[in-house]
Amino acid sequence: MAIDPPIQAILAAAGSFFLVTLIFATIYVVCKATEQRPNRQSRAISRNRTRPISGPDLSVISVGESATFDPSLNRVSMPELLLLTRNFSADLIIGDGSFGLVYKAKLANGVTVAVKKLGDDAFQGFREFRAEMETLGKIRHWNIVKILGYCATGSDRILIYEFVEKGSLDQWLYDTSSDNYDVAVWLPLPWKTRVNIVKGVAAGLCYMHNLDTPIIHRDIKASNILLDSNFEAHIADFGLARRIVGTQSHVSTQVAGTMGYMPPEYLHGATMATMVGDVYSFGVLMLEIITGRRPNWPFKEEEDGKEIRLVDCARKRAAENRQMEMVDANLPRDGLKEEGVVEFIRIATLCTNEIPKYRPAMKEVVELLDGISI
Repeated sequence: MAIDPPIQAILAAAGSFFLVTLIFATIYVVCKATEQRPNRQSRAISRNRTRPISGPDLSVISVGESATFDPSLNRVSMPELLLLTRNFSADLIIGDGSFGLVYKAKLANGVTVAVKKLGDDAFQGFREFRAEMETLGKIRHWNIVKILGYCATGSDRILIYEFVEKGSLDQWLYDTSSDNYDVAVWLPLPWKTRVNIVKGVAAGLCYMHNLDTPIIHRDIKASNILLDSNFEAHIADFGLARRIVGTQSHVSTQVAGTMGYMPPEYLHGATMATMVGDVYSFGVLMLEIITGRRPNWPFKEEEDGKEIRLVDCARKRAAENRQMEMVDANLPRDGLKEEGVVEFIRIATLCTNEIPKYRPAMKEVVELLDGISI
């Protein structure tokens, strides 16, 4: 059917108008994108100080912000860490801490470090991450592992710690030694060494709790205590650590920690992390060190075969004056004095009191431990 000439004219005009409009719209979008792209790049560079990495394997990685807290170290960039850890090879894993894996790496200047790659959910954002790291990076105490620096790009968060030679206390209590550490032959820790480790952890926690801005660790446990070549203790893994600001005695935060070490108030719905929560975890650690029993694994009583928790068992044995029965069967008896064991367990039960306000402060704990006979 033929179309009337007037209608043909209208359709032709409409088509021409649509085509012209489409052309101009396309030109506008292209020009706008070209105009805005440099601005977005400049803002990204200003905010993240990023630069592309050359090389076939690293071409899609960009370096964000990094910092070192040790004046003897240069800044360590993300491409360096990727090379030093062979792109975070599983062969170099030496630990599995809170929120991430830990790798062994040797820097260009010959210094061996522990590199922790945090998971995506370890921190809410980069600002919080940087604030925590800058605070923790200033901590200098013999019994606390040094945070040497950090590196961040995109969603990746990397912490660089000093490397502690003998690995975790957990490895030495239970013979879970790794070839990555200098543990050629596992030997049970003697009594004097165990007491000194406890004293070192207590000193480190006391220091943290008595800073001008106190720090709560929130995850004291055997695998977070590292031992150097002299078996001196160093508190590690600050993935859950929080600062106490102002006159607070607690931090309002999501309760966190490890089952078996967590104080009962955390398990019963408390929404505040406290210093006495750290004290409870420390008391559990003391019991673990003297008994060689994992606190998150209930065990059966010999008398009635009923399961009992480590903390409850210690309290029961202390009440019955049967503390020596709790001593690790692998612990050498040389130099082991009953009065020392009794006092050790007494201090541990004080720290693990069910009622938070009756637990001693870490400063008092340090003084009590100094009185143990070894």
